[in-house]
Amino acid sequence: MDALEEDLIDDSEDVLFEHHRITADPGQGLMRIDKFLYDRLEKTSRSRIQDACDNSWVKVNGVIVKSSYKVKPLDVITIELPYPVREIELKPENLPLEILYEDKDVIVLNKAAGMVVHPGHGNYTGTLVNALLYHFEQLPDNKQHGVNRPGLVHRLDKLTTGIMVIAKNDYALSHLSKQFFDRTTDRKYVALVWGDVSEDGTIEGNTGRSLRDRKVFTVYPDGSQGKHAVTHYKVLERLGYVTLVECKLETGRTHQIRVHMKHIGHTLFGDLEYGGDQILKGTTFQKYRQFVDNCFKILPRQALHARSLSFDHPVTGERLHFEKPIPDDIEAVLTKWRNYRKTSEKGEILE
Repeated sequence: MDALEEDLIDDSEDVLFEHHRITADPGQGLMRIDKFLYDRLEKTSRSRIQDACDNSWVKVNGVIVKSSYKVKPLDVITIELPYPVREIELKPENLPLEILYEDKDVIVLNKAAGMVVHPGHGNYTGTLVNALLYHFEQLPDNKQHGVNRPGLVHRLDKLTTGIMVIAKNDYALSHLSKQFFDRTTDRKYVALVWGDVSEDGTIEGNTGRSLRDRKVFTVYPDGSQGKHAVTHYKVLERLGYVTLVECKLETGRTHQIRVHMKHIGHTLFGDLEYGGDQILKGTTFQKYRQFVDNCFKILPRQALHARSLSFDHPVTGERLHFEKPIPDDIEAVLTKWRNYRKTSEKGEILE
């Protein structure tokens, strides 16, 4: 739901994993893999291991296996176990917020780059929720799987900027959540992507956590895994080796825009998790490489901004629309690419 690309809150983005690799002894007798791992992993229940098998997180010699698999001599077993949910004490913190609109029912704000939306593994303080609890009293509880995210109905990735709406009471929370679920909100993002996007289009394909790297997501075109996801995109500006596009979310899945654009060969510029922080298009000239590196220094994150959001006010029914211009770091990189293209057309090379 990153931006999320984000619908109703989904715990999947917060799940992080501990990794284990075990090689069976040469004299290992046949044994069910769940019992084999239970005997070797301290403080891990057999049910937790079986859950890992059910979720395709256990592999033998690189192949996914079920809990009934019989371990053989010299089998190489890898297992990824999600960390148990930790009870988190939500503490108010005096952190700056850019409020675009507020009344007794809703808050609309511009989330800054680098701010995690809610506490989770590795980010227990300094989040948007901590800031909201300081600036606003009695936000409605929004408990999912035992974790409370007061006021949240959607979210953005840590390094994505842009507009979010927050509910200030239970009625607004319920009403806004239904709008996101029914897809009656209108969310548009701008993204700078690698490559020359030839035409406008729609990307449709299930997205889910990668079986090779659980920290990132991938597209499953055959629908065998993941959740249904649809992204509409159109070209805003072509800049040679990169393109500025607008993405409109029909669904809101974790990392949706980032995953979908990578799937069609147009990874987001600067996206560390999906390879966009490498030079994916362009020349081999040293001056060009230096130019791109300079862009990465200006924008050390994915070039993604939630530029606009429209929704119906939960009480008045009025259709509200909010926009936030492209932030300075993305705009600075766009300016450099515009200048680079102009000088390239003249036969010059910018550093």
